[in-house]
Amino acid sequence: MPENPGSTRAAPDVGGGARTRLPYYPGCTLKTTAKGLEDSAIAVAEALDIELVELPRWNCCGVVTSLTDDDLMRHIAPLRNMVRVQDAVDDGLVDGARMVTLCSMCFNALKWSNERITGDAEDLKSINDFMYLENDYRGDVEVLHFLEVVKELGPGAVAARVTNRLEGLKVAPYYGCTLLRPKGIGIDDPENPTVQSDLLEGMGATVIDNPYRTVCCGSYQTIQNKHAVAELTFDILQHARDAGAEAVTTFCPLCAFNLDNRQREVIEKRPEFEPMPVFYFPQLMAVAFGLDTSCCRFDLNHTDPRPLLRREGLMKEEP
Repeated sequence: MPENPGSTRAAPDVGGGARTRLPYYPGCTLKTTAKGLEDSAIAVAEALDIELVELPRWNCCGVVTSLTDDDLMRHIAPLRNMVRVQDAVDDGLVDGARMVTLCSMCFNALKWSNERITGDAEDLKSINDFMYLENDYRGDVEVLHFLEVVKELGPGAVAARVTNRLEGLKVAPYYGCTLLRPKGIGIDDPENPTVQSDLLEGMGATVIDNPYRTVCCGSYQTIQNKHAVAELTFDILQHARDAGAEAVTTFCPLCAFNLDNRQREVIEKRPEFEPMPVFYFPQLMAVAFGLDTSCCRFDLNHTDPRPLLRREGLMKEEP
């Protein structure tokens, strides 16, 4: 595999200089139902002196990557986005070929295809030959999840931005599948991830260890078998509540839909179930940073988290 120069770069310079401009791939859902994830993350990035520069002419990542060795066509969509990063670097729009994603599923699909194709010179040539109207992909783009960028900054840089500590808020981080698996693609230990917990603790929250934090939410079974997904939603959220959590966090729009919106089906089958707020992780970061919470788009959350935040003294009543 070609050496990736982005992997040896220092963490973004935070606090005092010009903003670091990082190529940003939004993906489809963040422009529709997951605006709360995108808007809050962009605001948080700005507070950390990072500018997420949306790639011109990005296209869908393909959602899931192909695991078939001879199915190169399925890798064209992800790799075309890598070309967009190269073009942005060459045009001076960004500071390096480190593409940042927010959606866990986009991250997984993009990184897996990137690793797969750049590890095989013949397949890379075939892809470039097919995309003859594009510039050749050189194989020098690094795919990063936003959590990795924040982690690179270090706990001190994040703590320095906290003005509204999440004291008293009991949160169970939820990871799901695509942020952690497979090993080598995921950003943390697939069995015992801690990246969300470490950041939450640094922002003052009480972290609740949910044994179901890496259990699949049901993914796209929500389309054809929503009641089966509702059972998984119940298991994940009820275990979190039984452990003492008041809310869960996630970075995946599909997980957020299944854990949040599917609570309607949970209540239909289990009327005793108490709804639980599901935060996108940057939404809580925005609250901890004391940012204008309009960037969080809490109006798009199915289970409104604002009563919980007000009860814990973390958000004022709206006029």
